[in-house]
Amino acid sequence: MSITLRQAVDADAGFAAVCVAAAYAQWIPLIGRKPGPMLEDYHTVIATNQVLIAELGGQPVGLLVTRQTDEGFLLDNIAVLPECAGQGIGRLLLVRAEEEASRQGYQSLYLYTNERMIENIELYARIGYREYARRQENGFRRVYMRKQLG
Repeated sequence: MSITLRQAVDADAGFAAVCVAAAYAQWIPLIGRKPGPMLEDYHTVIATNQVLIAELGGQPVGLLVTRQTDEGFLLDNIAVLPECAGQGIGRLLLVRAEEEASRQGYQSLYLYTNERMIENIELYARIGYREYARRQENGFRRVYMRKQLG
């Protein structure tokens, strides 16, 4: 089955919340609370950001949230249902974020993750993201990383 991407609509908010909750649940014990993406209202996220839904066999299995900020093009969230992990969905969403940043004229894109999510930091470093800041925001200690686009 092939993975397809489509723009999210308001009716996808329920799936988005479920997908994010499932994808991020593993981090709650590590950081001692729900990660930031689990606290979002996905009706608002879909209305105010660029959100893509990944589908496999016509069923939603993941999402990508991006937006423009004062710091540049933000890869705000990637989430894939845990039962669909390892099928290239997350990688496809990462590539799409980079393509979209380039298409919109950006030379780089950035993201942030919790400083305790070492596996994520290592993954992003392996694919070209470099740490440029650490910040305390909304009670979270975040590592900011940027990737230059070629």
